[in-house]
Amino acid sequence: MNIDSIKNGIVIDHIEAGKGMEIYNLLRLDLLDCSVAIIKNATSSKMGRKDIIKIDAKIDIDMDILGYVAPTATVDIIVDGSLCEKKKMSLPEKLTNVIFCKNPRCITTTEQELPNIFNLTNREKREYRCAYCETRASEQ
Repeated sequence: MNIDSIKNGIVIDHIEAGKGMEIYNLLRLDLLDCSVAIIKNATSSKMGRKDIIKIDAKIDIDMDILGYVAPTATVDIIVDGSLCEKKKMSLPEKLTNVIFCKNPRCITTTEQELPNIFNLTNREKREYRCAYCETRASEQ
């Protein structure tokens, strides 16, 4: 398989195998009018298997979404065909409008203009709780 290198854009690497399409959908990459390549189940010496997303344009990426779905990912910024910057993801301390509270009595259910805010409460378990009602976010 041959995937061309990109001259100016972003490479999201070290995505846990099988999470590439979820990231593609959550970041709404389908709305872009540039080339986007998703490489699934690529061989990796570190991870065994991984997904990779290449975006042939410089865009703003929601790092909270990426950090939540793929905390092991790296974001490589490519400028003029060379690696300009490399960012490592981690679980964000706070998520806003990424996940939604399932508690029917939560204020976000009745006051739908309120943002859904979740705070990281346990990094090892990847546990988030609603900022309003403390309900634990269900696994994605």
